[in-house]
Amino acid sequence: MTVAESASVRSPVPPLAARALGVGGSPVRDILAVTARPEVINFAGGLPAPELFDTEGITAAYHAVLAASPARALQYSTTEGEPPLRAALAARTTARGLPTGPDDLLVTTGSQQALSLLATALLEPGDTVLVENPCYLAALQAFGFAGARVLAVPGDDHGVDPEALEELVVRERPKLLYTVPTFQNPTGRTLPAGRRAAVAAIAARRGLWIVEDDPYGELRYEGERVPWIAAHPGAEDRTVLLGSFSKVMAPGLRLGWLRAPGDLRRACAVAKQAADLHTPTVNQLAAARYLADNDLDAHVARVAGVYRERRDAMLAGLPGALPEGSVWNRPEGGMFLWARLPEPYDTTALLPRVLRKNVAYVPGAPFHAGPPDRTTLRLCFVTQTPQEIGEGLRRLGEGLRA
Repeated sequence: MTVAESASVRSPVPPLAARALGVGGSPVRDILAVTARPEVINFAGGLPAPELFDTEGITAAYHAVLAASPARALQYSTTEGEPPLRAALAARTTARGLPTGPDDLLVTTGSQQALSLLATALLEPGDTVLVENPCYLAALQAFGFAGARVLAVPGDDHGVDPEALEELVVRERPKLLYTVPTFQNPTGRTLPAGRRAAVAAIAARRGLWIVEDDPYGELRYEGERVPWIAAHPGAEDRTVLLGSFSKVMAPGLRLGWLRAPGDLRRACAVAKQAADLHTPTVNQLAAARYLADNDLDAHVARVAGVYRERRDAMLAGLPGALPEGSVWNRPEGGMFLWARLPEPYDTTALLPRVLRKNVAYVPGAPFHAGPPDRTTLRLCFVTQTPQEIGEGLRRLGEGLRA
């Protein structure tokens, strides 16, 4: 065979890894691609309102960092994170009732990376992970890529049922429970304090990691703050607390963090070295400077005030938009509202019809680790003004009635 003939013989390349073939994409990201047109009123994405970003404060922080220490800001950094940012995060966490030092924290490229690092550090293929039902979509993706067996814990409108959780822990011997206990994505519900204490006690008694994700907890509109699971007795050495600036500062910064016991935190740092070496230095230093020069809590309070008006506008418009017999919740904070339509409505099948009315939601089915409830849907109420919400709900009603 000549060289030319040999070059013309083509064999197929090796296949993708099984984990890449077995985990689907995010329906939310897919819908966002479809709804990028400006005429679409998008209740599908979990997008903070961009007009509420503190662009002046963030811009000033970047200017200050690049003027004062450009060589440091543009250089490689440590995997664990920049000391001034870790110190500021530790102080904020301690002030909220969970004593924390800078060395207890690992800065991550968004809290989503923290989930991937934890999956790498904790899970072997075939290990069992327990999740809420329904559950945050990207967590299901992260655990799926790790080859985990994901089981949903039965619960109700207040979150996981501790008795059902303990039964599953005894029967299935899982590695971890993943939960978003405050203003959960997708339902907006909050796990009551008594159940949090019960979850911590079960983890201590049965030997279980708890991954407590808290991206929305500061966005409270009413009611009293509920302490983290991580702050309850029994949870000290087995709870990982995740945080993020995405919903309170800006998601484009891609700044998150995890607070974890020493051995697990160090394992996550090694996994991060293999992933991206470190989170961008300039973003970390700018965030630290922003926290030093500005009152983030006051900014969050202003944002929460606007979001509360938008939640109320959606709640006021839902009776005229959804079919008779529909039910929905009233979240005390966060970004999402969860609705259930009467049988035989299928929100996945209805979505193309609704999109033709230039409005979008996320069907509830993909959020379920077990059998899906196809009558459910998630609505994000923070991105649009009250007027836009009213118009979007009018279009939604037309689409559902068509």
